[in-house]
Amino acid sequence: MHRIPILLFTLLFSCCRGASQQQPATVQTDSVPAYRLDRASRDGIGKFYQGREIAQVMGHLGASWLERPGREQEERTDLLLKALALKPTYVVADIGAGTGYFTFLMAPKVSKGKVLAVDIQPEMIDYLNEGKANRKIINVEPVLGTESDPKLTANSIDLAILIDAYHEFSYPREMMSHIASALKPGGRIVLVEYRAEDPNVQIKELHKLSVPQATKEMKAIGLKLLKNDDRLPQQHIMFFGK
Repeated sequence: MHRIPILLFTLLFSCCRGASQQQPATVQTDSVPAYRLDRASRDGIGKFYQGREIAQVMGHLGASWLERPGREQEERTDLLLKALALKPTYVVADIGAGTGYFTFLMAPKVSKGKVLAVDIQPEMIDYLNEGKANRKIINVEPVLGTESDPKLTANSIDLAILIDAYHEFSYPREMMSHIASALKPGGRIVLVEYRAEDPNVQIKELHKLSVPQATKEMKAIGLKLLKNDDRLPQQHIMFFGK
């Protein structure tokens, strides 16, 4: 029943940078070809990683979609919050935090810690600062990252969560390497992604991710799948660690 708003969202708010025609090429990382560039598909940017074309990115004009009234019921963000089992002292990085919808749900759960709300768009940082002020929350810290670096200190976070964001990373290997370096001993990275294995999930293919594909991509930077929690109606909750 969510087909129409999802299609409208994709058409209205996806960036167009992937639409240009590119010549096949490779990018070297540590003497290994990390990326392949080719002709972009309709919903991709023409850049491939581990056999997967990277999806176009949602711009800040999609802020209203992130704050839509039906989001909790559609995605069951209440169940996601329970699945994380946050402790009061945790330092959590919300990567691709956007307007802070989930950031501000997590903040009360880490009352003695904090949430680092990371985004690469200054407009989203403005939303986060406004939301922080309106809610009078002191344990949320907006962080302006880049496409390849979330600007997190090494050995500083207990958990990093990426909600429907990883599949859009222009530099997934670099970003995830930085995030992994930011983990404290025993820290975890959580990928929340629409299930590519489920044809009933009405999301465009490049905006979904399967467990095997995610596992392969995380293995490339030294992470292993610890658990795949399937309590959400449409999304995987994949826990990775060193």
